[in-house]
Amino acid sequence: MTQRLILASNNAGKLKEFNELLATVGFDVHAQGEHGVPEADEPYFTFVENALAKARHASRLTGLPALADDSGVCVNALGGAPGVFSARYAGEPKSDAANNAKVVADLAAHADKSAYYYCVLVFVRHADDPQPVIADGRWNGEIVDQPRGGGGFGYDPHFHIPELGKCAAELTADEKNRMSHRGQALRALVEKLK
Repeated sequence: MTQRLILASNNAGKLKEFNELLATVGFDVHAQGEHGVPEADEPYFTFVENALAKARHASRLTGLPALADDSGVCVNALGGAPGVFSARYAGEPKSDAANNAKVVADLAAHADKSAYYYCVLVFVRHADDPQPVIADGRWNGEIVDQPRGGGGFGYDPHFHIPELGKCAAELTADEKNRMSHRGQALRALVEKLK
């Protein structure tokens, strides 16, 4: 028997990925938009607080268990920026091209180009769950000036993985899911839910 789970996102790629892995522990994942749930505010300065707020919001409005993620790229020379502000680093409206241009420009004066993608997943059984299940993942790399590859999204064309000699945007979806911060966090969450 499967249980309906609300994903606090309307991202089709995330929905597919989460459904594939969470089906193994008895969940049928549905996007919050299917239930008319609007996006939650993300007012916090940490990934875990934003993910928890989104999960509680989706659960409160649907009465169902919910899962949320918050993720972004953290650049060491920039003190962890853009971090939780990754999607809007260059301001509104959201633009991957503008965000990438800003991070490359901000790093121009720094020798250290090291960075990492970070993801936190939060699962709540109900809106006021006192013991949310939390899992995270980290994917190390570096920011490169010139974009490479046509896949992925966000900072992927500039996120270089030295041991592979490739940017995240050059990986197949399967390769990226095996290595990525989100893939790591999702596998850790599944283990906790078992």
